[in-house]
Amino acid sequence: MDHRFVGIPELTDVPRVAVVVDVMRAFTVTAWAFSRGAERIVLASSDGEALALKESRRGWLALKDGAPAAGFDTVNAPGLIRSLDLTGRTVVQKTTAGTVGALAVASTPLVLCASFVVAGATARFLKTEGGSGPVTFVVTGDAGRAAEDLACAEYIERRLVGDDVGVAPYLHRARTSRAAADLADGVRRGYPGVHPDDVDLCLEVDTFSYAMVARQEDSLTVLRPVTVPGGLAGAG
Repeated sequence: MDHRFVGIPELTDVPRVAVVVDVMRAFTVTAWAFSRGAERIVLASSDGEALALKESRRGWLALKDGAPAAGFDTVNAPGLIRSLDLTGRTVVQKTTAGTVGALAVASTPLVLCASFVVAGATARFLKTEGGSGPVTFVVTGDAGRAAEDLACAEYIERRLVGDDVGVAPYLHRARTSRAAADLADGVRRGYPGVHPDDVDLCLEVDTFSYAMVARQEDSLTVLRPVTVPGGLAGAG
């Protein structure tokens, strides 16, 4: 089966099934948000839209990439999200790559958002719900060249073929990626939008036993967790 691996700029048609991958850090953050009780994640196209959605709905929270900013409740860092109580909350998320990629395929019949922490659950979901056709993996970082996102996408694709897939080579590619180096540099410089544990949290595998499915709800692109039997979660 000829699965595709494409960057956001290469999306010229509507795929049958899309898996949007952002390891560092958008879809590691969403997975942790769900583990902390979030009911749903609404993906925003801009900081302005994120704030407008938050302000128009009572009790909604908003997060973004980068340093803390007025109006936003937190930032796109799994090391910070894991300590929050998000029980029953709706979180609006805007990031540089992950949310952009998911919105680019919003009209696709089946969209999943993924990172290493939900890789196994994503593969199991695709086996049971994805049908028999090819999957388009959207590698969101660096116009489709981000080593960590491509490694995760290829790992999930291999898991579609069989469960006995060694993850170490894929994690090595992610750990030695430019994104990991940039996060480590941000920690050294004391950048407020980065937590010291972010890289390690992004490189955990199968931490959670749910896939993250994006659907259209009232003209919004909404991400929700779907528990997938057959795997062991390491947390959450």
